[in-house]
Amino acid sequence: MSTMETNMQNIVHVQLPAELPPKKEFLPGIRRAPSRGFNLTKHEAIIALKNALRYVPNELHEQLAPEFMEELKTMGRIYGYRFRPEGRIYGKPVDAYKGILEARALQVNIDNNLDFDVALYPYELVTYGETGQVCQNWMQYLLIKKYLEIMREDQTLVISSGHPLGLFPSHRNAPRVISTNGLIVGQWDNPETFKKLAAMGVSNYGQMTAGGWFYIGPQGIVHGTYITILNAGRQYLGIPEDGDLKGVVFVSSGLGGMSGAQPKAVEIAGGIGVIAEVDYSRIQTRIDQGWVSKISDNLEQIALWIDEYRRKKESVSIAYHGNIVDLLEYIDQHDVEVQLLSDQTSCHAVYEGGYTPAGISFEEGRKLIKDNPQRFKELVDASLKRHFKALKRLTDKGGHFWDYGNSFMASVFEAGEKEIAKNKRDTSEGFIWPSYVEDIMGPICFDQGFGPFRWVCLSGKDEDLRKTDRAAMACIDPTLSSLHRDNYHWIATAEQNKLVVGTKARILYSDEEGRMKIALKFNEMVRKGEIGPVIIGRDHHDVSGTDSPFRETANIYDGSRVTADMSVHCFAGNVARGMTLVVLSNGGGVGIGRASNGGFGLVLDGSERVDQIIRSALSWDVMGGVARRSWARNVNAMKTAKRWNEVNKDKGYITMPFLPPEGFVEEIVEKELDQ
Repeated sequence: MSTMETNMQNIVHVQLPAELPPKKEFLPGIRRAPSRGFNLTKHEAIIALKNALRYVPNELHEQLAPEFMEELKTMGRIYGYRFRPEGRIYGKPVDAYKGILEARALQVNIDNNLDFDVALYPYELVTYGETGQVCQNWMQYLLIKKYLEIMREDQTLVISSGHPLGLFPSHRNAPRVISTNGLIVGQWDNPETFKKLAAMGVSNYGQMTAGGWFYIGPQGIVHGTYITILNAGRQYLGIPEDGDLKGVVFVSSGLGGMSGAQPKAVEIAGGIGVIAEVDYSRIQTRIDQGWVSKISDNLEQIALWIDEYRRKKESVSIAYHGNIVDLLEYIDQHDVEVQLLSDQTSCHAVYEGGYTPAGISFEEGRKLIKDNPQRFKELVDASLKRHFKALKRLTDKGGHFWDYGNSFMASVFEAGEKEIAKNKRDTSEGFIWPSYVEDIMGPICFDQGFGPFRWVCLSGKDEDLRKTDRAAMACIDPTLSSLHRDNYHWIATAEQNKLVVGTKARILYSDEEGRMKIALKFNEMVRKGEIGPVIIGRDHHDVSGTDSPFRETANIYDGSRVTADMSVHCFAGNVARGMTLVVLSNGGGVGIGRASNGGFGLVLDGSERVDQIIRSALSWDVMGGVARRSWARNVNAMKTAKRWNEVNKDKGYITMPFLPPEGFVEEIVEKELDQ
């Protein structure tokens, strides 16, 4: 051993042990990720292997190198399966972990993201969205845990795409963890380059709340889906603000980590939901949870159920075990009336298993991805074109389709179907159908500061969750607006709807004022000993945290929606204001290079210090985005910003736009350009 190696061993204190853990068995019945394909050159493979080996002591390299190489060749990634801890991983009560409170709270969240009942592919550290990982491999997981266990209140752990860069001196009001995922310099920021970087072990697809360590199971998306579908009925079908979706049929696809929320959301909204899913294991998960009422692979039976429940005006969720294209074509051919249509296949990873083409089974698709990826791509492109044509016929008959921010319309266009573009040439003017943000979530929620606020009761006690539900409900005045009324109904019925999967968590759409009010109330309850500690956060799919032209910022029309300033401002502002965890990631639900998204976590420990962070950081986390939306001349955002300026006149001011008279600019431009 060289002198340098000896000195390094004397210096390093946070490292994996030199004992090789035993090989692990994969439990039957647990979903496994598909092979991501081996696409590295010999030089790149050498780098990938060296990158993985640097996590383990030298004396283990001889045995581990061939093992890691085999994983790389067969799975397209090095996961370090041998290093996965034995037994079940799940979010235990916070007192079961080692370390300071904030560090223990983050460990609860990390382990919840990898729970067999929560994660999509737990052995591959994929939480949801086909490719969204907590970190890249199990060696990183173990090292992150070691750092969190020894962290002090004056230190900050820095995470780079799942890699714990180190524990650095900071101060009590600094974040305990600053994390980034998949950030790539612009020229190289594309899916092909990212795939190589991920295979080499230097970049991680954190999705939104996977690498942000704040996924709370499909409940996290049920509420947003409920609000979206309910308001789609109001906007497209003229349903009154106090009405629900009785007799309305919604057809979509996907029952995975995100899309699995759809059937439950439709039932809560009072409608009839038919969701296609090719992977039976995902259907079984939703049946076991009680989130799907009926299942069939028979299209005639599906149509009979639709007719029955439409006549009874009762809500029901139906899983169709089959391809969404076959379902849509049957509905079209047999003139089954469907009012609302969408799609939640994982089209951000359309050629990596996120979309199974019509004509082959889920299992056949997985085999093709590994053995003949080019043929799989051809089938996907052909299926997307069929999918589009079926939707076009149904919308021509009066159905209403919206893109669910999963890159579906972009994928159809890239498959060669130019008719989906508004100008029939390129995507510069958008698509023929709106995204759900353009028509619904943007103007109704985000522009008014409403978004998916969430919390986890770290004690793991049902009673703490009930108490926080009641406290949150007491903070909402349902008479203020339809949004307040919908959210009051949501939280009032949350327990009976059995939404919890994994940790004792809850989600609630709330605005700046509501979030601060609820968080301060929770912190007071912790201070008084009424409940145990709580960690609050939000989905990154929110007012300020995400720049995504096809989704979160789809209703920005001043030409700036392809910029990423807002998410970076949000991230930096939350660092400055002392959030416990601050994260910035590339990609999200729409694919690498198509979004920049940031999230946070704040541990409520009952202290006055945290009260101050709540007042400063939660206000910024919402209003920074409202300010950007207001400057883009969004009417509801301008109203929200104006109201904030009035309330906070001695604290701050949001810059307001001057608006020229209607038609004034158009007239000048047309006159000059016509000449």
